Amino acid sequence: KMSSGAADLRQRKKQNCTESDKMAPEERNKENSKLGRSPKYMLIQRFAKLFFGCLAAVTSGMMYAVYLSTYHERKFWFSSRQELEREITFQGDSAIYYSFYKELLKAPSFERGVYELTHNNKTISLKTINAVQQMTLYPELIASVLYQASGSEEVIEPVYFYIGIVFGLQGIYVTALFVTSWVMSGTWLAGMLTVAWFIINRTDTTRIDYSIPSRENWALPYFACQVAALTGYLKKNLNCSAEKFCYLLVNASTYTFMMMWEYSHYLLFVQAVSLFLLDSFALAQTEKVHEVYRIYLFSLIGGYLLQFENSALLVSPLLSLVVALMLSKSLQMNMKKSTFVSRLLKIMYIYLVLTVAVTLNILLKMFIPHKENEHLLKFIEVKLGLNTTKNFTMNWLLCQESLQAPSQDFFLRLTQSSLLPFYILVLIICLFSVTQVIFRRICGEPLKETVKLEDGRIGERPEIVYHVIHTILLGCLAMCLEGMKYLWTPYVCMLAAFGVCSPELWMTLFKWLRLKAVHPILLALILSMAVPTIIGFSLWKEFFPRIMTELTELQEFYDPDTVELMTWIKRQAPVAAVFAGSPQLMGVIKLCTGWMVSSLPLYNDDDLLKRNENIYQIYSKRSAEDIYKILTSYKANFLVIEDSICNEVGPVRGCRVKDLLDIANGHVVCEEGDNYAYSKYGRFCHEIKMNYSPYVNYFTRVYWNRSYFVYKINTVISFQS
Repeated sequence: KMSSGAADLRQRKKQNCTESDKMAPEERNKENSKLGRSPKYMLIQRFAKLFFGCLAAVTSGMMYAVYLSTYHERKFWFSSRQELEREITFQGDSAIYYSFYKELLKAPSFERGVYELTHNNKTISLKTINAVQQMTLYPELIASVLYQASGSEEVIEPVYFYIGIVFGLQGIYVTALFVTSWVMSGTWLAGMLTVAWFIINRTDTTRIDYSIPSRENWALPYFACQVAALTGYLKKNLNCSAEKFCYLLVNASTYTFMMMWEYSHYLLFVQAVSLFLLDSFALAQTEKVHEVYRIYLFSLIGGYLLQFENSALLVSPLLSLVVALMLSKSLQMNMKKSTFVSRLLKIMYIYLVLTVAVTLNILLKMFIPHKENEHLLKFIEVKLGLNTTKNFTMNWLLCQESLQAPSQDFFLRLTQSSLLPFYILVLIICLFSVTQVIFRRICGEPLKETVKLEDGRIGERPEIVYHVIHTILLGCLAMCLEGMKYLWTPYVCMLAAFGVCSPELWMTLFKWLRLKAVHPILLALILSMAVPTIIGFSLWKEFFPRIMTELTELQEFYDPDTVELMTWIKRQAPVAAVFAGSPQLMGVIKLCTGWMVSSLPLYNDDDLLKRNENIYQIYSKRSAEDIYKILTSYKANFLVIEDSICNEVGPVRGCRVKDLLDIANGHVVCEEGDNYAYSKYGRFCHEIKMNYSPYVNYFTRVYWNRSYFVYKINTVISFQS
């Protein structure tokens, strides 16, 4: 029965494709004959519109990539730097990603390089890791293959090739947003406005300025391509060839996105919830929505297999939701009739899906061993006020700017560029229209097969409803965590640009206002051209000079103390030495010198998180003996103390590393708003600089400059001072 049902479904879809392919030319020919236009004239007009729109989209992406490259060169003077000075510009986790890219290029063969990464015991002391799985190094694997296969060794340096790929992906990101807005509005003027808003609000749309190799900079361009393809796929009356192309693009981009970023399944879960709500209100073709669910399922299975059986994908909320939706599909089939019983079934369907999804997720977590991302759940509990903790790692995460609520400056910047006001206007109009459509569906009124401009029903277009729900969900996340703004703001640019350039949106507004003095269709067409033109000119006048100043102004980034430290390590430290210090600095040491380190700036592994907390104790009020025991337990030979952390004067008291350590160690007690500090020992990073016993018994200073103090960890037999 299931096979015959699936065959019937495929047959219906095939018939729908052929019918729409046949009906569309007939309807267009009738319309053209009324307007006195020949089919040949209309074909040329459509081709010209498509050609110039694609040209504008590709040009926008290329210009943005060139802009990023030029800005990066001006900011770091990259071409005039030595290799060591260039590598220092990669900070924290970015340094680790690029260091593995270097190791792949140095390997005698690609196969050997991959093996060394999957059985890596030369990065973290006393620990063998599968770096490809743990750090999602597929971008580095692809970049190294392309660099060697293309014969670029004699043409371009590895670092330029690497950052060039990332900048190129950002160009694709912008092009995908352009196409999405164009597909929704019908005019590539919306795409131009999307790109303009994206670049002007670059501080809030991308982190490319601060962290080039980060996973999101590799992954989000593919997600933008997936969203663009999904937008086209959800459209009504799409011809069969275009529908197949969009379907294949959604397939490819979804799977690639999942392979590029370890947190991709959470973002796809938000998208799946949007599609679930879209389908629950019967605002889209159920067959299309369930095809997307199958794509999710295929991507999760493929990702699980190729990511070395990554259990985090099996216990992800995305898998539980998709399975629940597929199990509940048979019930939804009976709800398409507009009866009171069907409406009750619809409520039961939503309840059933949510219940099955939550139950399934709990069961999977009970029976499938997993450790990945458990700290995220603990963080969410503390963030929502459901729990309190003195744990150093949790409090350190809570103090990160990206994990706090967005500041007022964020909303002020969006308002100054006119983005936020127009987004709110477009969102309100679309929401009211969608609400009207849902009310009509509840009352039993069917959706129109084709929505015309004069109807003023923009809320009946499934791709529009999807984007409205999607941006609202992402917006809710962005209101809680500032780091989520990099996911939300690009789609704010796209939705706002679509709205002001869409005659249908203006027509929907005029239908409510019941304009009679002026023909509403004519006014809608005029405003859809005039408003974005005025916005574009105002943005050009105000922000273009600032952008050109950024590109012409030479900025100096030079860190001589770090350069001197790395040079000393490469010249003086033994090859087998292990260094200990802050995780961020250890990432740079690993990249610039290749020496083994005791910790890394990674936050998806409980053991590494515990290591980071233990080694951070060098900035706490602990005894020399305690610190010595901690460091030698990780076989560390050298200790690097950063003056910037030891003498940190943070803007938020209580969020400095030493404050968090004092709280975790019980060296600070809060009573009636006052903090009382007590400890038998002084702060280790201060005391060790005094060069008195017992510190000199355990540590010997071997190098120092204005920013760093390096101590050799002595080999002692007795701990007596």
